[in-house]
Amino acid sequence: MMTIAQPTSLPFDDLPEPAIASLNEIALDEALDALDPLRHLRTDSDASNFARDDEDTVAIIPLQPRSILGETIRLTFPVDFPLVSISLKVDASHGCGGIAWPAGEVLSNYIAFRGIGYLQGKNIVEVGSGTGLVGLVAGALGGTVWITDQAPLLDIMEQNVTLNNLQSCVSVRELNWGETPPSDIPPPELILAADCVYFEPAFPLLVQTLSEMAVSGSTEILFCYKKRRKADKRFFTMLKKKFSWAEVEDDPNRGIYNREAISLLTLTKRP
Repeated sequence: MMTIAQPTSLPFDDLPEPAIASLNEIALDEALDALDPLRHLRTDSDASNFARDDEDTVAIIPLQPRSILGETIRLTFPVDFPLVSISLKVDASHGCGGIAWPAGEVLSNYIAFRGIGYLQGKNIVEVGSGTGLVGLVAGALGGTVWITDQAPLLDIMEQNVTLNNLQSCVSVRELNWGETPPSDIPPPELILAADCVYFEPAFPLLVQTLSEMAVSGSTEILFCYKKRRKADKRFFTMLKKKFSWAEVEDDPNRGIYNREAISLLTLTKRP
């Protein structure tokens, strides 16, 4: 488990309890997130100092190797009849994006279940790639893939592309949500997103990026996420202004990951 620094004080520490209670719920969440962006990932006793009494907080850091600084793990998809094997360097030194997350494995398993014919020859973009796992699987299955994330994660993505000898079909690009996508990425036929719903201030930026990259009626989006707290509903309130969605129903493992509060959706951009 990675160590997450605790904030020393909050701007309303000295306010009387009635004043704190009167703060708008969203403003309170945003103030807490700004001071401690990873507060929802903590599972130790200190987390209770920052979570509201009504927050449905659960343990969300997935199991990792004993050390997650420069470790390499091997994952195979689909689980039932292995088709793709990926070596993955995981390193939490740049934050939670450098580790393997359960929704990423669920999405990787699903696209592997769909097989080579599903991805062969498609232009594919993964947003919020982190280690690049989902995009690497897509590349190994015949897609032409761009894996994207913020600058601190580009190096680990590059290492993982090289580690799996996928340089010919998987490219690494910096993409900050809310900013213009790189000009050399063509309009994607498929967008992949896994475990991107966790940091509330980024919700509108993620929606903006998905909307800018998707073409109404022609871009498929596979969106996998783990429900963690009530604030997630705010993301979907924003999302429904630009997209409609439905659960993927042909995944044979759906019942298993649904029990872990993980959902796999297809998003469709509204006209």
